Amino acid sequence: MSLVGIDLGTTYSAIAALDERGRPFTVPNRDGEMLTPSAVLFAGDDVVVGQAALDVALEQPDRVATLIKRRMGYDSFGSPVAGREFRPETLSAIILRKLILDAELHLGPLRQAVITVPAYFDDTRRKATHDAGRIAGLEVIEILDEPSAAALAYSFQRESVLPSSSVVLVYDLGGGTFDATLVRLSRRHFQTVAIEGDVRLGGKDWDDRIVNHVAEQFQNTHGSDPRTDPQSLVLLQSAAERAKRTLSKLPQTSVTCTHAGKLLSVPLTRAEFESLTRDLLTRTRLTVMQLLRSAGLAWEQVDRVLLVGGSTHMPMTGQMLRELSGREADHSLAVSEVVARGAALHAGIVAARSGESTEALSDEAREELADVIEVNVTAHSLGVEVRHQGQRVNDVLIPKNTQLPASDARVYRTVAPNQRRVRVKVLQGEAHQAEACIPIGECWIDELPPDLPANSPVQVQCGCASNGLVEVLAVDMTSGARAKATIHRTSGLSDDEVEREAEFVRGLKIL
Repeated sequence: MSLVGIDLGTTYSAIAALDERGRPFTVPNRDGEMLTPSAVLFAGDDVVVGQAALDVALEQPDRVATLIKRRMGYDSFGSPVAGREFRPETLSAIILRKLILDAELHLGPLRQAVITVPAYFDDTRRKATHDAGRIAGLEVIEILDEPSAAALAYSFQRESVLPSSSVVLVYDLGGGTFDATLVRLSRRHFQTVAIEGDVRLGGKDWDDRIVNHVAEQFQNTHGSDPRTDPQSLVLLQSAAERAKRTLSKLPQTSVTCTHAGKLLSVPLTRAEFESLTRDLLTRTRLTVMQLLRSAGLAWEQVDRVLLVGGSTHMPMTGQMLRELSGREADHSLAVSEVVARGAALHAGIVAARSGESTEALSDEAREELADVIEVNVTAHSLGVEVRHQGQRVNDVLIPKNTQLPASDARVYRTVAPNQRRVRVKVLQGEAHQAEACIPIGECWIDELPPDLPANSPVQVQCGCASNGLVEVLAVDMTSGARAKATIHRTSGLSDDEVEREAEFVRGLKIL
């Protein structure tokens, strides 16, 4: 049974596996491409994933779903696709299923995978990604942070790429999200030091600046706005993305916009593009600076800067990091494939450690993978909502950047006599005010003993597993008995809903 890692991306996705020597390689799709566009087209009884879906979107945008990852954690995709409402988990599952079906042409049957997410994804988005894997028919070995996966792939390269023990900064700018992560790594030891990020910043935002720039010029020239028409907008978005890619290689290009029977070609230089998007790049710069401050490190203590994500092809990213760090950023591995390869390595490490069947690996590779030590940290603080002086505040139990797995406990008290259950609202975030944090869900602590007086102590223990998912335990301190504690999440799918969506996906013909 092959071990695979999947980079489920905002704009492109990839799947990787390990060869018998434990070296990761990207598995091409059935078109021979290493990357598959994260686009889903519903065409009658068939579902098409990839470049063909993007091509159809230029003419029929209402039948194609794109940028699905930005909706993970929400109850719906946000707009109908082919006249039907979908959950983002279901659309993501269709992409995952396509990746698996194509990879099976090379690897044989697949049932287990590690799936990556942005390091700054909260519990809600992580669970949604995990559910997408289940809907796709996969046993999800683990949810892994993308920068951690990338650094892991780099650490397994030859010593000429990454000598001895190093502190590296992973600058991960993808199509829809941005992460900056500090990692201390060597060939057999891997430790995440600190994480910062922005789940609403990615290459798509650079594309949108071009779109707005051209649309405004079109409106000034012809008196109508191409952004108001879905087909004109998707054509302009596609042209903007092509222009961004061209400007990564050439100093100038042009963007053609067609709308309402009129056409306008707008010249665009690299300098103009960089001026239009300077504030976006500054956001990543400030995030990197905050990352070093939170870790208590100076640039002199950082040995290498690693580039990850397709949007790091833009020359402005490398130039900014060179000015900030005083060194050239490393893109010695394919920046769009390295996350999937690292995820495959992590799958091999987990399997080798657990003694699971890994016939595809040699004994030497299995032993080397089993010896690797991985230490990750929390991307967000974990706490509970409490009342303090009439205000709802976030009582932090596990601070941000705490090593995983982690847990901590706090004693709370019942408010009424004979209270049989206690409600605990679990939060993620750094803010003091509860309403400024991300609500994971409500935890009801049930089966407290009868006849407890008011103000009876109940110890609540919040934990964060190695994959970043949250768990809660509780102990009635009067009797010493453990109480039943279950998180009722504010969003997400139940097991029954996962199975219902899985049945739908199994019935699709995915091309």
